[in-house]
This record gives sequence, C-alpha cells and structure tokens, in this order.
Amino acid sequence: MKIVVPIKQVPETSNVKMNPETGTMVREGVESIINPLDLYAIETAIRLKEKFGGQVIVISMGPDKALEAIKEAIAMGCDDGILLSDRKFAGSDTWATSYVIANGIKQIGDFDLVICGERATDGDTAQVGPGIASFLDLPLSTFTSEILSLNDGKIKVRRLVEGGYEEIELELPAALTVVKEISDPRLPTLRGKLKAKKMQIPVWGPQNINADEENLGLKGSPTRVVKIFTPKVTREGEKIVVKDEKTLNEAVDKIMDYLIKKEFI
Repeated sequence: MKIVVPIKQVPETSNVKMNPETGTMVREGVESIINPLDLYAIETAIRLKEKFGGQVIVISMGPDKALEAIKEAIAMGCDDGILLSDRKFAGSDTWATSYVIANGIKQIGDFDLVICGERATDGDTAQVGPGIASFLDLPLSTFTSEILSLNDGKIKVRRLVEGGYEEIELELPAALTVVKEISDPRLPTLRGKLKAKKMQIPVWGPQNINADEENLGLKGSPTRVVKIFTPKVTREGEKIVVKDEKTLNEAVDKIMDYLIKKEFI
C-alpha cells in the first residue's frame, strides 16, 4: 500500500503576519511548524503502514524551509518526502495549491490513499484536501474520525457530521481528510531524526509535475484578496483592581452606580 500525505508548514499561531499590499502571508523570519492538524494525517498513515505494510510519502508545497517539516514527518515514521518549490508557486490560493499538489501526486503515481489534515491553521478553509481529491478524480471522505476496515480494494470509514456520525465505503484509490478523533500523533524518534538528517529530499518545480504555468501562483489563483485590515475594537471598558477592603468598597460603589445609570437595577 502506498499512502501520500500532503502537509503544510505554517507559522506558529501567535506569529502570523500578513503583507497588506499583496494580501499574502509573510513567512520569512517567522518560526514555523508542521500544521498541527496534519500531524493526525501523518499518524493515521503510519498506523496503516504498520498494520498493512507499504510506504508513506509526505508531499509539501512551500519554500526551501518546508524541508524541515518534511524531515520531521520522516522522523515520525514516514518513508520519503517530496518538496514542491518554485517562485512561480508563490501566492497560490487554495485552488492553485490543490492543483500543484495534485499534479505532484500524479507524478508519484500508483498510490492507494491520500490522507490530509482537516484544514490548515493559517487559512482555516478546509478546501485543499477536497480540491486535491477533485483534481485527482478520487472518492472523498471529509472529517474522517475512524477507519473501520480496509480490504478488497475498499476502505470503510466513520466520518463526523452535524448531529453525529455516518459510515461510508470508498473504492481505492481514495482521499480522506481527518479530524483529531482519529489518532494521537507520536513524537519523532532519535532513529527517525538520524534517518531524516541523512535523506536528500527531491525538490520539484512546475516542469517536474507537468503543471500549466497559467494555473500557478497569484496569476493562476481565482481568489483575490482585495483588502486587509485590523478590526477596530469599539467597546471601551474600565478595569477595577481590588487590593484591600477600602478599594473593595470603592469597586462595589462604582459597579452599583453603573448599574443604576444603565437602569439595570
């Protein structure tokens, strides 16, 4: 069994910055990690490999720095990785990103499953997994919470839906997006880190994946960011600090005066 896991390197949530002119995320000089929700996809793929045998390949689109994320996934137990990196990919929206990753997966070929995280924390759209499935013409299960069985060229899964769960069966090859319920991600091992350190990760550009350059980057992205701004907080408040009995009485008087003024009491 060959499983492909698309992953993304994202800024740590507290460090997200946007370029107001281009509407794209600033990644230079920002500490980055594997998208936390992709860790569940990695763990799911590794468990399937351990149970049924086969190979797990991670694929990521991003700058050279994204090699760190790929090597971390290999240190967790994945077998190989591929980086899709070229300046022509810069500024891709979810549609263009899905197109590039799907083309990369086509070049890998002969795969059985594509397993994605539910969404990326820096975009929160949950569109890339379904987009990849669409470009590859694969049956798809989104919000997958459990793999029930895998045999006879079919996979049966339980997926999270509004109000409960549903069980569906898909013909292989298929694509899944998974939620946190499906697994508990393991940590990289020392042996895995040593293996990852020695590996040479291939870097593919548009020519390696037979991509139409009209579909790449900002030029190939149907989504346009028109304006970015920081929401203005219009509410104002007063913080009352109580240190002793005197300030406690003052605080109570202030609160009572406010409630009376607003006619709450």
